[in-house]
Amino acid sequence: MPRPAVERLASLLPPDFLLGVATAAFQIEGGVHDDGRGLSGWDDFAGRPGAIANGDSPAVATDHYHRLEEDVALIARLGVDAYRLSIAWPRVQPDGRGSWNEKGWAFYDRLVDALLAAGVSPVVTLYHWDTPLPLENDGGWLARATALRFADYAAEAGRRLGDRVARWITVNEPVTVTLNGYALGVHAPGRELLFGALPSAHHQLLAHGLSTQALRAAGARGGIGITNLHAPVFPKSRRPLDRAHAGVFDLIFNRLYADPVLLGRYPRIPWLARADFRPLAAAVRPGDLATIRQPLDFYGLNYYYPVRVAAGGPEAEPRPGTGPGGQPAADNEHPSALSRLPFHLADFPEFPRTGFGWPIAPGHIAVQLAELRTRYASALPPVVVTENGASFPEPDRVDGEIDDRQRIDYLASHLEAALLAVRPGGPAEGVRLAGWFVWTLLDNFEWAAGYSQRFGLVHVDFETLKRTPKASFEWLRRLSAARRAARP
Repeated sequence: MPRPAVERLASLLPPDFLLGVATAAFQIEGGVHDDGRGLSGWDDFAGRPGAIANGDSPAVATDHYHRLEEDVALIARLGVDAYRLSIAWPRVQPDGRGSWNEKGWAFYDRLVDALLAAGVSPVVTLYHWDTPLPLENDGGWLARATALRFADYAAEAGRRLGDRVARWITVNEPVTVTLNGYALGVHAPGRELLFGALPSAHHQLLAHGLSTQALRAAGARGGIGITNLHAPVFPKSRRPLDRAHAGVFDLIFNRLYADPVLLGRYPRIPWLARADFRPLAAAVRPGDLATIRQPLDFYGLNYYYPVRVAAGGPEAEPRPGTGPGGQPAADNEHPSALSRLPFHLADFPEFPRTGFGWPIAPGHIAVQLAELRTRYASALPPVVVTENGASFPEPDRVDGEIDDRQRIDYLASHLEAALLAVRPGGPAEGVRLAGWFVWTLLDNFEWAAGYSQRFGLVHVDFETLKRTPKASFEWLRRLSAARRAARP
């Protein structure tokens, strides 16, 4: 697919469309022992032998905690409308309960104020996977109490920052936390419970509902939403078992999280999987679904790739660098849980791949938007693509510009496909696409893949921490300038 010109893309953007970049605290901040920050479940997981590729440590990451001004200057130079950041829960409340860490809150005060001074709208994610370690040790998201503690934290965030934050995201990708963290064990906290992980999904959704209520009760002025990872799911063949397992995977990956939030109910479980879903039913209490279904100002969509499902165990070992669903690989990327699954994720040989081995299929973001429209109709609020991006191999040290044209092609083609999909006559006509955020600003600590995968618009030398904007940074800067010029 030819790359659309910047001017054409800018002409497709609605006047009030939100153009931004996104990061996550644990992946960039470092300073894990500084100024009273507590440990998170991810700090504990990253310290386990073999958990992170190459034994990489998140202790420094990109050192954003000490380079806030430098990084805000990069964001301002981009000229984007908004910056999506996350608060590290253990930085502001080390134990996940009780007293607050004033130095932690002071950091986010400075960050929000610096963004506003630069003319950039802050979009704040409350939970991007860094559960305070004491809560994780008490059960983490398998425990209902974590949702209650999260609501307390949300209320405090609303009280302290609610007068300045334009938009709030309660929980980021509960599906990834459930599947990779509690079902398969390739992310923190490293549990391999398979379907026994389902209570963690319900408790994250409950946390979303409770925190939405808490933010509003605290007087937070900004709009509120949740962000889910979605992917269109296809069977490998027309064989009945392939189609049945693809349906179950679609339910686990997509509908289990969106249906309660947007419709106030869990999807109907097919006969093939009813016994497996009993742990979920046991976690639901009267009134929970009404709490989960809160009126939302937007719905966050993280989109990266489509998924193809086939019946039976894996036909081969996962490709180097990838795990379930194309997720990052660590040194222990073959957990026993994988061998117990009755299906596997098949390849898309017809598409080129990113550095993670993810299929590059920009047309499928239109498929995903159309599925959201079909399934949720008038219940679907405006959609913001809260993450979209790709990693590609790049050197650790650089001298001069990095010509990352593959990333530019990926971003431009996905943005164009999404914008065209929602126009009159498009497959997702009727969806109000309200924004798009590039993942990510800086090369960072990419969870279980450590520093082996580079998603950033800005190259980071992880020895010197030098920041070097890539060609994709300049591309987004030109797009930002072109859309401003095109505005009436």
